[in-house]
Amino acid sequence: MKQIFRLDIVAQEGDFDRISGLLTLGVSFGWEEESLATGETRFRVHCEQEDFLQKLRESVSRAAPETHCTLEALEAQDWLSAWRQFFTPVCCGSRFVVLPPWLAESPDFPGRTPVLIEPKSAFGTGHHATTALCLGVVSDLLDQGRIASGQTFLDLGTGSGVLGIACCKSGLSGLGLDIDPLAVDNALENRELNQVSGFDAALGGIEAAVGRSFDLVLANILARPLMELAPAVAAARKPHGCLVLSGLLEIQADGVEAAYKAQGLPTARRVIEGEWCALVWE
Repeated sequence: MKQIFRLDIVAQEGDFDRISGLLTLGVSFGWEEESLATGETRFRVHCEQEDFLQKLRESVSRAAPETHCTLEALEAQDWLSAWRQFFTPVCCGSRFVVLPPWLAESPDFPGRTPVLIEPKSAFGTGHHATTALCLGVVSDLLDQGRIASGQTFLDLGTGSGVLGIACCKSGLSGLGLDIDPLAVDNALENRELNQVSGFDAALGGIEAAVGRSFDLVLANILARPLMELAPAVAAARKPHGCLVLSGLLEIQADGVEAAYKAQGLPTARRVIEGEWCALVWE
């Protein structure tokens, strides 16, 4: 069994957004959050790579000097067994269900397409609202006939590959991009687990797709990068294709939508889940 390391980050209320944004950009495999009685928030990151967590601690300390960080090695244990205790299937839209491998043959979800995700590295298991939101939108677009088998997709910030795999299982083919090499490795592992073809997961940002256009563009990242990348992301969408942007809070939607309207796009449809929002051009 591999050694696991844990970084605890205890942040004051005023540093919450700063730390949350830093983790979203740098820790695509996920973290835990706990509100403390002191009004502070504890962020907890687990990883097999101690040097990764050490660099993350240094980045946090630079961004928020008053934040308290603790890095420690944990006793070896069967982490897959630990995952089995709380990993629950996630139904998304009318079509998909995200499952761990040990539930691959479950009869409990008739009529749904299973997307198998190995949860040992949580780069996107469908449990986060933005991932489930995107899968639900993809399901709706398929139901409406706006996307269909034989078409192409770009999944920017692919993470575990969950969105790309769902698209491939629906007959599309395309490219998943991520700036985190660990995420790309996880996406490729899940591609093999699902035995899908037509899904190319690669290291890189939107620049890796320059010169290509797609019937469906998915970008489940942060609001600021979505705005900064608006010209390139909008250009990756074929004329009359679909574009889905997520990873943003509802209060951020106006700013992100404005950046894409500046590229000539019309008003987006908004899909809201709690405090999260997806912008959909269809």
